[in-house]
Parts: sequence; structure tokens; C-alpha cells
Amino acid sequence: MSLRDEQLRSFHDKGFAIVEHFFDEREVAAMQAELERIKHSEAARNVATDGDSKTISQTLVNLQIVPLNKVSNLFRAFPFQPKVLDAVEQCIGVPFVRQLDQIFSKPPGCGSGTDWHQDNAYFQINDPTKAVAMWTALHDASRAGGTLEVLPCSHFTPLHHECDPMSNHHISCVVDDESAAVPVEVDAGGVIFFNYGIAHRTGPNRANHTRAGLAFHFLRTDYIRHDKKSEDYIHLRGDDATEGVREYGVNLSGAWTKQVNNAIANGPGET
Repeated sequence: MSLRDEQLRSFHDKGFAIVEHFFDEREVAAMQAELERIKHSEAARNVATDGDSKTISQTLVNLQIVPLNKVSNLFRAFPFQPKVLDAVEQCIGVPFVRQLDQIFSKPPGCGSGTDWHQDNAYFQINDPTKAVAMWTALHDASRAGGTLEVLPCSHFTPLHHECDPMSNHHISCVVDDESAAVPVEVDAGGVIFFNYGIAHRTGPNRANHTRAGLAFHFLRTDYIRHDKKSEDYIHLRGDDATEGVREYGVNLSGAWTKQVNNAIANGPGET
């Protein structure tokens, strides 16, 4: 799926682009089923605290599942989809790699948010516009559900970050004008692309259903930091890309459709 001209202008000018219905109902159902299956994997942990950044909260839940590619064949195949590859290429060009994949899942009533931050405060690449986060709503995303909010054009200024007291390892920053934030209210399967410098947050889940977001991070290959291990990256487009053969020992071109069918057929209770 290609970004429309106005979406691409928004990405390059404001730092983000919202694409509704990027994934169809069948793909959404597969991702939801897979989320339920891997919620109890070793990769899943509650990162919400009661405010001291160390003790895990007994009343709030911000379930982080990371990395996904080691616990899920479906999400391992995710970045090899042509429509994902094409959209990422539109945003940051080629060559590029998958840098990180994760899910944050928040149950109704007790799901906690993630405070304002810029992804590049973690990644520290030289130019945050040479990388893109792809956030997918796995359930209908609304303000009541604590959906993602982004601050347009905030990538022009790196903000100071400190330890977030409501998380056991996250960092957060202060933004000058929260009223300028844009909430990403989309149906399940909607996507937002934003560069690593965009300040964003999520709120608590006050809706009556689980609200989860799937986040993939993609980086231009020529901006990989030399102090990072090469095995942390999956080459997706460019001379070093092998469609997953080098990294996983199997060709993942076309694997997405097969894994979607498997996830729907097996359901959330199967492995």
C-alpha cells in the first residue's frame, strides 16, 4: 500500500502520517489472535509501576511484549509484506532495516499510559528523520482507550528526557503545548507512521475493551550506529537484504498470508 501524496507530505512536513484501514479485517483478526497467544510468553512483562520506577504496580498494567520476532512467526513475517516495505521506503528511502518490534497491551480500566517521549532519545541516531516508527492499532483506538497522541513538528527539537516514574525502564520528557497534540483515532488496522524525533504518548485505557498497539521501528541502513551489534538488525531492502534467509534461515517473502491463515485457523489458544 502506497501513501497518498497528502499523507507523504504530512510525514515529511509534520513528521507523521495517519493511514486508516492499512490492514483488513482478516489481518486484524490474525494479529489479535496472535496477541492473545503470546501474552503469556517470556517476552511479555508489565512495565507499569506505582511511581518509583522500580516496583511493578499491582493495580496498573502496561504489558510490553518485546521482541516479537522471537516468539511469533506471524510478527516475524510482518515487515516482509510488500505494502509495509513500500510504505517504509516512501518515508525514509533505501536501504533500510527492521530495528525493533514490540506490542503494548492495556486492559480495560487498569491499563496505564506511556508518557511523552521521543524515540530517538533511546536510539540516538544522527538524524531522526532517517528512521520511522510504524504504530498499528490492534483494537479500535480512541481517546477513551488511551490511543497514541503525537505532537506535530516536534522532531525539530530534541527534548530533555529523564526516568519515567510510572515505568520500570522508560524515559519521558516535558512538551510545551500539549493542546497541539493529535490523537490517532482509528479503527483496528489503522496505522500511523512517524519519524524517531516526534514526541508522542499514550493515555490510560478507560474503554471497556483491551487496547493494544503494535510498533515496528525501521532505520536507514547507513544510519546504523557502529557501536551496535549487527545481529540486532533485519535487512529488509537494499544490497544486504535476503528476504530473511540470512537472519532466520528461511525465505519470508510471501510468508505473511500463510501466517495470517495459520493464526486464524489455530485461534488464540493454540501455539
